[in-house]
Amino acid sequence: MNLEKIMFNLEKKNPGQPEFLQAVREVLESIEEFVNENPQYDSHKIIERLTEPDRIIQFRVSWVDDNGEIQVNTGYRVQFNNAIGPYKGGIRFHPSVNLSTLKFLGFEQIFKNSLTTLPMGGAKGGSDFNPKGKSDNEIMRFCQAFMSELWHNIGPEMDVPAGDIGVGGREIGYMYGWWKKLTREHNGVLTGKGHNWGGSLIRPEATGFGVVYFANEMLKLQGSDIKGKTVAISGFGNVAWGAVTKATQLGAKVVTISGPDGYIYDPDGISGEKINYMLELRASNNDIVKPYAEKYGVEFFEGKRPWEVKCDVALPCAIQNELDENDARNLINNGVSIVCEGANMPCTPNAINLFHQHKIPFGPGKAANAGGVATSGLEMSQNSMKLNWSAAEVEQRLHEIMINIHNNCVKYGKETDGYINHVKGANIAGFIKVADAMIDQGVY
Repeated sequence: MNLEKIMFNLEKKNPGQPEFLQAVREVLESIEEFVNENPQYDSHKIIERLTEPDRIIQFRVSWVDDNGEIQVNTGYRVQFNNAIGPYKGGIRFHPSVNLSTLKFLGFEQIFKNSLTTLPMGGAKGGSDFNPKGKSDNEIMRFCQAFMSELWHNIGPEMDVPAGDIGVGGREIGYMYGWWKKLTREHNGVLTGKGHNWGGSLIRPEATGFGVVYFANEMLKLQGSDIKGKTVAISGFGNVAWGAVTKATQLGAKVVTISGPDGYIYDPDGISGEKINYMLELRASNNDIVKPYAEKYGVEFFEGKRPWEVKCDVALPCAIQNELDENDARNLINNGVSIVCEGANMPCTPNAINLFHQHKIPFGPGKAANAGGVATSGLEMSQNSMKLNWSAAEVEQRLHEIMINIHNNCVKYGKETDGYINHVKGANIAGFIKVADAMIDQGVY
């Protein structure tokens, strides 16, 4: 595999798509040696095939707002690879949505889904629609218009979307209702559904739970665990909420959450009613955390990120590229024990390189935050079997999946000096399953 030649060709074919190219380079750099040691992957052109989506569906979404004005947005679905199962990946509604972002997320999803060991391919979709400030009726009309364009490209054995940023239970409900009207079917075509109509228990908090389970396994390699540790977390949405909840349950003290406006520092720890208040913040749709500081009398740092706070465990759970090289240096200088990604690609390549240089254990998002899609996969299983598992059953399966993912990272990521390169381990483990399936199934 000639990495630079592949990247040169990808950059020519995908100009103006930095997020996608960043994600591809990060994966290819870590699997290059393994691929070159196994020439069957090169002879079958697996890398060239894997970095090209199976298809990209782009469409206009026209809808009418509450003032009777016609609005126009762009919708997408990037179906990247279905070698091991139906396409699976979230739908994101956010003004920043573009093809580069969705291709990066869809590409990452291939490996993340493979790591869960569940039969799910990689995909991602969304629109530049912004649900903030919209009425329920406007959101419903948009979701119906979006599904009117997408419905014939998805299905329980074809492509099973889920929620993502800007798409929660409300949006999933509106899209699912319209899917039923169009198809006259009631099946598991979407995950993240309501509990009373096919959804799985603990799905909203599953990504955050999984991140903490993964971080705990990383700490066990150091002869420790998360109990008694000081944890810094960014974000305040579902992932951060789940991570705060589970970390606190396991005896850690979470001292930060953040939003676009800045971060709060709570030295007493975010627990009890403070965790419940995170849900109120999220429901306000204001994208700010300052009200937490005002309510509980703690410090608020406007326009800053929480990585300057001294902590044992750092869990970036907000958005891509939120933790840069300077942030990484702050964490290292303050004695951080591990860094574990809750969001998709929240750490920049330079930050990750710095963690590796200083031998700081680093859990990449495709492994550490796979708990969300793993629980979506469990929802698909429950839908197929027409039954519901208890919250305890779902969480037990989730915990087992996260332990297995971590074990695979250790298996393929152990370096000669004993350091576990979780990025390398995750990418190789995820790659093997998909690549071997592609070889088995021939050229199609």
